Amino acid sequence: MDSYVKNFIIASVVYLGLSSLIGIMMMASPTHLTFKFVHSHLMLLGWVTMMIYGVGYHVLPRFAGRVIKSRKAAEAQFWLANIGLIGMVICYSIPMSSTQEGILRMLGAVFGVMEAVSIMLFVYNMLATLVPKPEHPA
Repeated sequence: MDSYVKNFIIASVVYLGLSSLIGIMMMASPTHLTFKFVHSHLMLLGWVTMMIYGVGYHVLPRFAGRVIKSRKAAEAQFWLANIGLIGMVICYSIPMSSTQEGILRMLGAVFGVMEAVSIMLFVYNMLATLVPKPEHPA
């Protein structure tokens, strides 16, 4: 198994455990319901999406009988996806005063863009791997 595949799957399982603990915390005390954004993003972008990336990178090229287009793009995507997710979650978790609100929203948007770029890297890498180039007659 490629290291970036393993990294995506390990991160996925860690996010599952973390988001489950946050879910329990929210059920135990209604004051923790402010962590709904954190919980849902760790579940969807953390657990579900990271697992899809890992399994997708491992299985889909094999089904197509090809190698991944860019291993470096997959590795960069791993870091962008995780830094983007953790950054968004941290920015949303910090209680905002009126002086911090603009800065935290801007930082949250930057981390959100990182997450979107990581998604586009996956889209590019999968399409470039799975969709054959048209053959030109010699």
